[in-house]
Amino acid sequence: MIDKILLEKLKSTFNEAFWFIKTNKVRTFLTALGIIFGVASVITMLAIGNGAEKEILAQLELVGVNNIVITPIPDGDENGNDEEDIDTETSKTESNRFSKGLDMLDGLSIKEYIPSVKAVSPEIILDSYVINNGKQTPVKLIGIDSSFFKTSNINIEKGSNFSKYQLENALSVCVIGKKIEKKLFTGSSGIGKYIKIKDVWLQVVGVIEEKLISDTAQENLGIRDLNQDIYTPIKTFLVRYIDRKVIVDKAQEDDGFYSFNGNQNGPKARIPRGNYHQIDKLTVQVTNSNELKATAEVLSKMLKRRHNDVLDFEITIPIQLLKQQQKTKQIFNIVLIIIAGISLLIGGIGIMNIMLASVLERTKEIGIIRAIGATEEDVILQFLSESILISVGGGIIGIIVGIIGAYIIEIFSGIETVLSLNSILISFFIAVIVGLIFGIFPAKAAANKRPIEALRTE
Repeated sequence: MIDKILLEKLKSTFNEAFWFIKTNKVRTFLTALGIIFGVASVITMLAIGNGAEKEILAQLELVGVNNIVITPIPDGDENGNDEEDIDTETSKTESNRFSKGLDMLDGLSIKEYIPSVKAVSPEIILDSYVINNGKQTPVKLIGIDSSFFKTSNINIEKGSNFSKYQLENALSVCVIGKKIEKKLFTGSSGIGKYIKIKDVWLQVVGVIEEKLISDTAQENLGIRDLNQDIYTPIKTFLVRYIDRKVIVDKAQEDDGFYSFNGNQNGPKARIPRGNYHQIDKLTVQVTNSNELKATAEVLSKMLKRRHNDVLDFEITIPIQLLKQQQKTKQIFNIVLIIIAGISLLIGGIGIMNIMLASVLERTKEIGIIRAIGATEEDVILQFLSESILISVGGGIIGIIVGIIGAYIIEIFSGIETVLSLNSILISFFIAVIVGLIFGIFPAKAAANKRPIEALRTE
């Protein structure tokens, strides 16, 4: 019985609050603006933060958690200066030293002599073209070994990976990216078909699973768009395309090119002077992520010794770059959320100000309801219900604005946003709490008015 009376009382109170809000639409809307923008800001900022976290995790999957990347530095010093720009005795001494460059033997030595290394994956990259239906399509041909797909977290969607026989016998086979298949074999599967890259026909044995790689990841981490690459066994690449270690004739210095044997029966290939490295990238996968830094130091010393103390390589740990990037984004997100929180706080202060003004306007009304038997608790409940309804209404509108705002930011700025139910519920809950907290003081101020004094007010 008591519960039924209480429910009827609450229903009556909220009906009166709703009626009062409805008769003062403009003032109520202006009061709720702070809550609306505060909730919308929180949802949008959390969506941006979730999107940034998702992007970081996606990049982490691409570069590998335990990977160390070694890349060659072309002719010139370790800071990227050309030899002719350096005129010190030390640099002359270093330039006279011979370095064989980054090659396959480096990878074999790393795998054999460093116990913390789990796998080593060399890559050779050649800007080439595919001839299809009489048209040339630019592609990147990548020479890889059996470890590449594992260290790069790439799955084969169709077909199969290279077999041991294909890898060891330099067979003319390839695995292609998803976009290459769509481009060359529109509406059909590329498995088993042949594609002509330069003068060599390669049979497609597999198609990799499509990877979503943002422009930011490609720029910051040096990641290629793997979906547009063509992969062939590294021995196939060295035998049938180019091996930079086999220098036939060094061109004149003013010519600026090296001459190489392309394939054994083909013409000489010419590439710009400066890249004497056999491979273009060496990915070293470490067994334990705690050993990344120590392994990188050992790799640096080992390679410097093998390269005759010439620092013609660069070692990077992608996960460290990502962690730094993640830390920066987290700080940025915290600042944005604080700003959004301030908007909610201002919205709460706005509710309190309007409710205090409402108390002054309705002093006589308060005196009348107190005179006919309303208790202090009834008055408090009346004004609190109005404050809560304003904050709830502002919260609902704020959720809609926040969701629309997140989509608009993603469409027009290219920043990925990820909306989550938790962020929406949290922002709405905070809006209700703000309305409740900032409605208490005006409600108490109304309840503390003495009925006789309130009735005398004109």
